[in-house]
Amino acid sequence: MLKVHTVKCLQDNYSYVIHNESTNLVGVVDPSEFYPIDTFVKKKFNKLDYILNTHHHLDHTGGNLELKEKYKSQIIGSKKDEKRIPGIDIAFRDNETFKFGNINFKIILVPGHTSGHICFFSNEEKIIFTGDTLFSLGCGRVFEGTYNQMIDSLNLIKKLPGDTLIYCGHEYTKKNLEFCMQYENNEFLIKKKKWISDRLIKNLPTIPVTINEELQTNIFLRCDLDIVKKKLNMLNADEVSVFKKLRDLKDSY
Repeated sequence: MLKVHTVKCLQDNYSYVIHNESTNLVGVVDPSEFYPIDTFVKKKFNKLDYILNTHHHLDHTGGNLELKEKYKSQIIGSKKDEKRIPGIDIAFRDNETFKFGNINFKIILVPGHTSGHICFFSNEEKIIFTGDTLFSLGCGRVFEGTYNQMIDSLNLIKKLPGDTLIYCGHEYTKKNLEFCMQYENNEFLIKKKKWISDRLIKNLPTIPVTINEELQTNIFLRCDLDIVKKKLNMLNADEVSVFKKLRDLKDSY
């Protein structure tokens, strides 16, 4: 069984310390910085076997080298990013499997935010680490890829089992909700608004969320729906055009 511990880093990043309770392997997904991860790991496990990076951006790899030096960890990342991820040891291609003891993580290449961005998906555990590709009620900016690539990447995630838990890279949920509700105001978003407010008041993360929840509320996963197209006066537009319009609006929000 996999236990996931959320560690806040920088201003709004989340890193995730993962523990395979069967084999006692310990890893961290996207260590933004050294100190918060080291503090947690030292107190809880005093070991760190693996560092998993979804992409090369510094706010997801900033702790790599110091953590690797201290704990002799192996750094895992995308083959397409092997020249850009600090200290990388093992580079995986799309659809390959990273074995975290007896837990398998499928590597899913999701270009768009960056060209080499990957997700780590465990079908057995029903967990996916999405980095900056998919957020709760939002998605990442398109920096190195294309809008077509980004919508294709999001559609890959949409097809995973609905009860899969999404662990993303940032606490953007409140602002993402405000944006979504400008263009859609369904019952699920209304309920979500109160839930988010309650969590944040208690200084608790709004992550994880399930894919099913996101399909009901995340406007970036709903670009193919007439209700969204109509609000944007794009009823006859294709999914990619609607997505581009929403992403451009969000970029200037």
